[in-house]
Amino acid sequence: MLPSACNAKAYLNVSCSAKERRWVEQLDVRQMELASAIAQSCDIPEIVARVLVGRDQTMESAKDFLDPSLKSLMPDPSVMTDMDAASARIARSIEAGDKIAIFGDYDVDGATSSALMAKFLRHCGCEANIYIPDRIFEGYGPNPDAIDHLIDEGHKLIITVDCGATSFAALERAKERGTDLVVLDHHQVGESLPPCTALVNPNRHDDVSGLGHLAAVGVTFMTLVAINRTLRQSGFYQSRCAPPDLLSWLDLVALGTVCDVVPLQGLNRAFVVKGLMVIRANKNRGLSALQAVSRISGPVTPYHLGFLLGPRINAGGRIGDAALGATLLTCDDAERAEHLAAELERLNKERQALEQIMLEEAIAQADHILMSDPDAAGLVTSSPDWHAGIVGLLASRLKERFRRPAFAIAINPDGTATGSGRSILGTDLGAAVRSAMEDGLLVKGGGHAMAAGLTIQKDDIDPFKSYLDQKLRTQVKEARALDDLKIDGALTASGATEDLIHLLEKAGPFGAGNPEPVFVFPSHKIAFADVVGQGGHVRCTIANQSGGKLKAICFRAADEPIGAMLLDNRGQTLHIAGNLSLDYWQGRPSVQLRIIDAAKVTV
Repeated sequence: MLPSACNAKAYLNVSCSAKERRWVEQLDVRQMELASAIAQSCDIPEIVARVLVGRDQTMESAKDFLDPSLKSLMPDPSVMTDMDAASARIARSIEAGDKIAIFGDYDVDGATSSALMAKFLRHCGCEANIYIPDRIFEGYGPNPDAIDHLIDEGHKLIITVDCGATSFAALERAKERGTDLVVLDHHQVGESLPPCTALVNPNRHDDVSGLGHLAAVGVTFMTLVAINRTLRQSGFYQSRCAPPDLLSWLDLVALGTVCDVVPLQGLNRAFVVKGLMVIRANKNRGLSALQAVSRISGPVTPYHLGFLLGPRINAGGRIGDAALGATLLTCDDAERAEHLAAELERLNKERQALEQIMLEEAIAQADHILMSDPDAAGLVTSSPDWHAGIVGLLASRLKERFRRPAFAIAINPDGTATGSGRSILGTDLGAAVRSAMEDGLLVKGGGHAMAAGLTIQKDDIDPFKSYLDQKLRTQVKEARALDDLKIDGALTASGATEDLIHLLEKAGPFGAGNPEPVFVFPSHKIAFADVVGQGGHVRCTIANQSGGKLKAICFRAADEPIGAMLLDNRGQTLHIAGNLSLDYWQGRPSVQLRIIDAAKVTV
């Protein structure tokens, strides 16, 4: 049991940091003893063992955690409900040479899932066309008009990826027209399911696979494994083509898994570990072109996937052509890939400018909500001036800044509104949205614990605010009470070395469900601090008493209390907390600290 807010001593006496958080040690005495035992058993440095124990690893699980393998962690795909029916139906269309439509979502998980399925089908000789709806004009998921369009174009089978599990009207239309439809999804669903040939979703109520943590791209990969087996058994590969190398496409699985912020545990972790190896081999021309415009140097990490590559792929779905990302990921022509990547880079810059304007209004609304009710369970903000493609980013920024669930909603001229929400650990936002949908407050809604989307009538936004507060107040209060910043260890600027970071990589990759180690640099001088970049980042140099220096950056902090603390204390000492990484400049690595919190030094 990790130390709780009510019984743990504040680390360095920090009970209220710049981000209003209490700092506590990650491990108690018993866990420190376990870390020592794991270090000896696995022949790893104790600091790495401490990180493992802080992520709930035991003596029994540590060795597998350090070397995650698909062979040991991936179960038979047939454990998922409807998987056999789905693989059999898709295999039948492959063998018949049918024209197949892939209907995807417009986020990174949807783009990677669509690209993965398209690569497999095209390898097998099928005409496979990706259709991703325009989020402004069509909204989320399949709709009857789109289904009609795909059927009219001659598609004999429609496969939805990262969507479809709650699209009753669209799937009814496919049934009416006699076209088979297979759903591959991972979002939370109610007990009633829409009609289709097969619905593979580890989060449906009658699925006991235990794979509910997978992103849609993980579900899609599992489906390809099942189809691959079916085609082998039928003799397809002996007569038609060589079997595909599924492992060579794990780069897409890693990208979608990290960007959908699902837990990097178990099978997901194996997907990302192996997928990063594929990415670093530059097998995908589209990803390579995107790395170039993102100015990534050095080995690609989950940070690069989530914060550099992912946002650029998302930019197409947010404010441009929704299919651009999936098109880039399936592109085999280097020149075209460079063109597509450049277009996504342009759209991403446009998105950043729009986001900054919208964020200022969203923060003002959130401040007003909290002035009226400091204990508000959730922040529901809205505006007719907001771009529907950017509301998810606003919600994420609000959640990070105010440490509570947040929604941002764009109101359309016709009185409908489209919104996205992001949650904090310990608060199931998807369940609350699904409940609001069942109670008639929403036109459409769904999601999972950490993220949700909705369509709502403008006049129902205020009732939804009250409903959300009622549903989540207890969960949020308990989650915030336990939202201590857990410290993995203390370091000095001199001790933050490249060798240390390479040792810590043994416990990675880090992300949701396997958070990056947090180190504190006690009583370090702010030798330099300044604002850089359009996003208002604060760049620093911190120094210890012996003269050791470490470069640091605090992202999007200039207008926040932590930014003010860093800038106002130039030449003074602070306790600094953050994550270590390697920054590559002209191919040469240097250690950098990503600051996540700071606190005044108290006696």
